[in-house]
Amino acid sequence: MKLSTQSRYGVRAIFDIAYHSEGLETQVKDISKRQGISPRYLEQIFQKLKRTGIIRSKRGPKGGYFLAKKPEEITVGEVIRITEGNINPVLCLNPENTKQSCDRVGKCVTRLIWNEAGNRLNEYLDSVSIKDLCQI
Repeated sequence: MKLSTQSRYGVRAIFDIAYHSEGLETQVKDISKRQGISPRYLEQIFQKLKRTGIIRSKRGPKGGYFLAKKPEEITVGEVIRITEGNINPVLCLNPENTKQSCDRVGKCVTRLIWNEAGNRLNEYLDSVSIKDLCQI
């Protein structure tokens, strides 16, 4: 399983806002410079994060993005699920996968392993908050 750049950059961008903004608005151009991420790509990621209430924005010359929740209330797992979707190691475990990608779903022994691996990964990613990242 590989995480997309949207997920990786989304976590870095949320961290950047939490670490550098001190509760104030942060402009995309500043995050872009610090994190080495295209401003245009950041805007796409931020649209997803805005829709789900992780961040908000303020318009105007002194505007920018700010966290809608406290850094300790935002987990890495939450950001990844918003940008990536479900974090499962195999497609047959994703609830939104309406087409069965495998004809062995009902009798697959290894599916139990992949399910538990996905559960543990989700549990770990949900145990790490953005505040935790700021303290590393």
